[in-house]
Amino acid sequence: MKYLFVFSFLLLLFSCETKEEKIPFSTVEIETIYEDSLSVRAIELIGTNLSFAANDGFIGNIDLNTNKVYATNQKYDSIFPEFRTIAHTTEDVFVLSAGSPALLYKTGDNGKFELVYKEEGDEVFYDAMTFYNDTEGIAIGDSMNGCMSILITRDGGNTWNKQDCSSLPEAIDGEGAFAASNTNIKIVGDKTWVATTNGTILYSSDKGKSWEAIMTNFISKKATQGIYSIDFYDENLGFAIGGDFTQPDATKANKAITTDAGKTWQLVADQSEPGYKSCVQFVPNDRGLGLVAVGFTGISYSTDMGTTWKQLSDEGFYTLRFKNDSVAYAAGKGGVSKLTFR
Repeated sequence: MKYLFVFSFLLLLFSCETKEEKIPFSTVEIETIYEDSLSVRAIELIGTNLSFAANDGFIGNIDLNTNKVYATNQKYDSIFPEFRTIAHTTEDVFVLSAGSPALLYKTGDNGKFELVYKEEGDEVFYDAMTFYNDTEGIAIGDSMNGCMSILITRDGGNTWNKQDCSSLPEAIDGEGAFAASNTNIKIVGDKTWVATTNGTILYSSDKGKSWEAIMTNFISKKATQGIYSIDFYDENLGFAIGGDFTQPDATKANKAITTDAGKTWQLVADQSEPGYKSCVQFVPNDRGLGLVAVGFTGISYSTDMGTTWKQLSDEGFYTLRFKNDSVAYAAGKGGVSKLTFR
């Protein structure tokens, strides 16, 4: 009886481990669910809806059950802003424009977007935005007056305050971020990581109250080079990708991994495919092994934390979000698509 119990236990353990192993993707099926002449660089999954923001002041929402699209064109004076960021709380959706004037809107009580923050100046350029919870959120932009631009809200997005340079690391001359996919900022719990054009990672352990700068060996000699996207599977395992969009085939120093919460970063797949990518995301429920990266150069996939990669499609996208461990949504020049990985 004792041996029968041991055998049964081992069989159960083996069965559980087998269920946890994920079969690697070999193909991706792409279905266009919204098509337009827009350039869409910011998407956000909100339950059974996908909200997105684009150029020409366009803000859209897709009901993923029906694929019905609801949209508006937000105008400020004579300007139709170029939106490259989008974020949400339980109550509201937020969009932030790139360039000057920076215009940050939230959905209002009457269903129309309300302006909650405005900033003007030759160097004003915001790149990404996200929320910690329903009360606290953060947006990041290019450097001004010697430090990166960081906006913080602590009241659910009703008011936003720009952090003073005295509380931030000194920026390298010309340092900024790429407003390419709304993914050069990542939060896990209270922790925040921000990736810059100079290959630097700004890190905060306390929701943006204090910061430190961590250097990497990412390629960053030109203004078009640096980290374009960053993602974390948990508070320790993270991945960064980028390169140079003007030399998309270049593969030197454009991918890096951390296993210690971003304290140190190691280059991976150096001088191996893929080249430039604008967005990287961990595959959910895959123990941090699976990664998908997209760019106008196509869709690439790794099963080993970025050590090796496979090109799944040549169809180009700017940004990507997973709905579950096999379905994602991607956007780019011309609209939004559903990606089913098999």
